Amino acid sequence: MNEALLKEFVYYLRVTKNLAKNTLSSYKSDIAAYLDFMAKNYRAVRLDQITKTHAMNYLAKMKRDGLAVKSIQRKLSAIKSFHRYALSEGVVVTNVIDTVKQPKGVRALPVVMNRTETEALIEAAKGEGKALDLRNLALVELAYGAGLRVSELLALRTADLHLNSGVVHVLGKGGKERIVPLGEPAVAAVRRYLVDARPLIHPAAREGVFVNKNGTKLSRVGFYKIIRKLAATAGIDKPVSPHTLRHSFATDMLENGADLRAVQELLGHEDVLTTEIYTHVSQSRLREAYEAAHPRASKQEKE
Repeated sequence: MNEALLKEFVYYLRVTKNLAKNTLSSYKSDIAAYLDFMAKNYRAVRLDQITKTHAMNYLAKMKRDGLAVKSIQRKLSAIKSFHRYALSEGVVVTNVIDTVKQPKGVRALPVVMNRTETEALIEAAKGEGKALDLRNLALVELAYGAGLRVSELLALRTADLHLNSGVVHVLGKGGKERIVPLGEPAVAAVRRYLVDARPLIHPAAREGVFVNKNGTKLSRVGFYKIIRKLAATAGIDKPVSPHTLRHSFATDMLENGADLRAVQELLGHEDVLTTEIYTHVSQSRLREAYEAAHPRASKQEKE
């Protein structure tokens, strides 16, 4: 019975949530392992036979197995969703797992650049103004100016760019679409790249906005190498990656008074809790600035 319900649940997720294949596969395997544990250890072959104690014991097992906190959180989230679905379908009359708390872990703050570092990276991207330099500048300006995910940026087509209107059409996770505004520096950099540089990099290039010397779409690895090289040129000693530009975009927006919900929409986050991490980054960065600049911030004042 549980197996049939799981099949229905995965179909429901695919149709209503439009989740990616990898995500659906993770949901299916996580829940299947949970159901197998219940059947083998408690002979609970129906969902209404599973108790909160059973669920807590499964949580304890995952901890004993040495799973990382993030992995346990993901699996428990999938299991909770399955139980909520069963309740909505009338398969069970109570949700016994809804009050089971997620294990807490230390969430590392994302690496962000300060304004000086961001400007230095942009300056490094300008290079000598050659074709590849114009491409790199457009990459950096668009990644930072719109806060795009690496996958979203590299998947862009010329038809997605509406430069006269100052917006870009983005296809995000799960096939969800959004429109993101662009600042003038990003618009100018992308326009110059498309007109003056892209035809020189490879005249016959047709796939994607950002291409390599072979005329094919720039890869994630290729973009990573570009950013690392630019960061070194700019003298930035922190671990900068393409995603750092997205983190810096979000942090700078919040520091300059943007509404949290607005930033959530711009980033394409499903849950505002994901966006809230940047408020912690912002506060941490302000604290660092205070301690570095205020004459009475240090606990050990100079005599």
